[in-house]
Amino acid sequence: MSNLDAKKQVVEEIKAKIQASKSVVLADYNKLTVLEVTALRNKFKEANCEYKVYKNTLVRRAFNELGVTDFDNDLNGTTATVFSADETSGAAVFAKAVKENPALTEKIVPKCAYLEEKYLDKAAVKELSAIPSKEVLIAKMLGCLQSSITKFVYVLDTIAKSQEAAN
Repeated sequence: MSNLDAKKQVVEEIKAKIQASKSVVLADYNKLTVLEVTALRNKFKEANCEYKVYKNTLVRRAFNELGVTDFDNDLNGTTATVFSADETSGAAVFAKAVKENPALTEKIVPKCAYLEEKYLDKAAVKELSAIPSKEVLIAKMLGCLQSSITKFVYVLDTIAKSQEAAN
């Protein structure tokens, strides 16, 4: 297999991962130690995300072949790509890692993201990282509904008992 064929194969792999992901986050990783990278990869794996480092030219080509050119300016320097099965976990893992280890603040900087076939800039990625995951939002909603139902049943029970006492 020639070098060109190998590169084409990697571009196809990246395109498939982009298309299979709910979101893709690109981040600048500067001077991370092997230990920090390993810990970060494990956090992404736990969150059902994949952390990969590809050549910028190959990621750019994959996006361009998908008709997306918004990332061309962000694909320079050291770039890690995170493919996420949901909308928020990729950005959230970066934010959580920096929060847990402030030394990573200068070493990991999200550049941009690809969500619902749209380009998100650095500020939007920060906002995205603050949104709880879909599962957490559903659990909160169910908790609110359950609380309301419980209160409603309590009121009905109180009314029924007060009418029994009146009779």
